[in-house]
Amino acid sequence: MAAGACVPVRVCHQEIVRFDLEIKAAVQELEQMAKEQDKESEKQALLREVENHKKQMLSNQAAWRKANLACKIAIDNSEKDQLLQGRDSLRQRKTTKESLAESASNITESLMGISRMMSQQVQQSEETVQTLANSSRTILEANEEFKSMSGTIQLGRKLITKYNRRELTDKLLIFLALALFLATVLYILKKRLFPFL
Repeated sequence: MAAGACVPVRVCHQEIVRFDLEIKAAVQELEQMAKEQDKESEKQALLREVENHKKQMLSNQAAWRKANLACKIAIDNSEKDQLLQGRDSLRQRKTTKESLAESASNITESLMGISRMMSQQVQQSEETVQTLANSSRTILEANEEFKSMSGTIQLGRKLITKYNRRELTDKLLIFLALALFLATVLYILKKRLFPFL
């Protein structure tokens, strides 16, 4: 019965280790993305979330160790009981096997619960990373649009400066043309009205 009970426990153990590695990778990725944020408020919010995930991860690891330790203690106790009782009747062995099976079942359920919690945490971390990636993509698009608008604004500024210079030049030319016209009119008036001068 011990070998049969070890198979589900081993499978749970492997799943927990796999989830643990996935969670650690997701948390590290999230922490890296948080450090790359430009806005301090977003950076701090993401770092707080990273800390929450790390605390949850430590809590899960502690629960897993506790369940693992409880399993080992139960197995050790049952082995001690068997050694102390010696070879008893078939009925006592069946009772011991049943208690071992129940103990293994309880431990398996506990490990499965931890596995489910870690799975939920992996999913939550993946959703957070996806949200952050979408947010980063939106920020990059806005940054590109800002650069494009900045170039357009710069071009507009140059055109306005050029038109201001052109307006000044046009005013100066109009003033000179008006002065030349008035000088010509005065010259003609002078020759017609005062031919002797």
